[in-house]
Amino acid sequence: MDEIKTEETVVAPVTESTSKKFFKQVCECGKKKKHIVAGVVLLAILLGAGGYYYKTKKTDIGLEGAKTKVLEFVNGTLLQPGMTAEFKDSVLENGLYRVTIKVGEQEIPTYITTDGAKFFPQAMEINPADKLATDAPVAEAKEIPKTDKPSVELFVMSYCPYGTQMEKGILPVITTLGSKIDYKLKFVDYAMHGDKEIDENLRQYCIQKNQPARLSAYLTCFLKKGEGTADACMTFARVSTGAIKSCVAQTDTQFNVKKDAVDKSKWSNGQFPPFGVDKTDNVKYGVQGSPTLVVNGVTAQSGRDSASILKAICGAFNNAPKECEAKLSVTAPAAGFGEGTATAGASAASCEN
Repeated sequence: MDEIKTEETVVAPVTESTSKKFFKQVCECGKKKKHIVAGVVLLAILLGAGGYYYKTKKTDIGLEGAKTKVLEFVNGTLLQPGMTAEFKDSVLENGLYRVTIKVGEQEIPTYITTDGAKFFPQAMEINPADKLATDAPVAEAKEIPKTDKPSVELFVMSYCPYGTQMEKGILPVITTLGSKIDYKLKFVDYAMHGDKEIDENLRQYCIQKNQPARLSAYLTCFLKKGEGTADACMTFARVSTGAIKSCVAQTDTQFNVKKDAVDKSKWSNGQFPPFGVDKTDNVKYGVQGSPTLVVNGVTAQSGRDSASILKAICGAFNNAPKECEAKLSVTAPAAGFGEGTATAGASAASCEN
């Protein structure tokens, strides 16, 4: 007989606000943990899946059926290609089946009705002693100071789908503004996507350090397909492979990157290895996750479409150049690797710990 556990919870349907909280939990790129227990569905808003998951069958599907339906729904409908949810456990809880799945390193509780008719992505603890994170004061956005040549810094994780989304959005802006801005690609001070991300962060850091004029061409190539394309993309961008390998080795030694990656006592919140190459600037600007856009030393609020990014940067000029009048795309690129555009709500998610 299946073990039945009971806990007092309230489930909530998929909405844009709950999905944003979930994006931060799953892609994970560092704010305090919320008292909200986020459930699946990764990319629910990105894929336009907000709402309930309906079926017509009204009989009790059982724990095994709940497991099957949740995995089929998440993997077959909601997750991007290359991402897979795995089953962790399932229990009957207050008349609902709670199915815990694992996406990457993150375990996520989800809920489905016993007849499989409705799917819920979120549960909130009912406890008067606890205050939800939404009760916490929200810091006011700072005004970005104006300069003759704005400084633009984009902090990402090279395998964060929302970081790559922002990179695809900003590349046309960099091309448009050129030397009118001082642009630097930088990296969040922890890595959430394994050794491949550490290696790629180092590679991109060194391309920018040694051959900055080649970085945009390399990223244009790399952002199309991602893992496994680095060598081909360096060739495409005419990057000196030998110089980059030497720089990677030196940078790794200088910042103890891979040494700290295997020492779990150094990990961020005990979950993710540090990536300390841009640690000083992470602390300086209070960078929490990927992506974070900093303009003239202030975190900028911007959409991820090229037109919005251009507007955010051009507002930081003392006298905006004619390039600021360029007509760039008003549609955000799709999150992750590849081409295409995003759906509604696609500019809200980030990778945070």
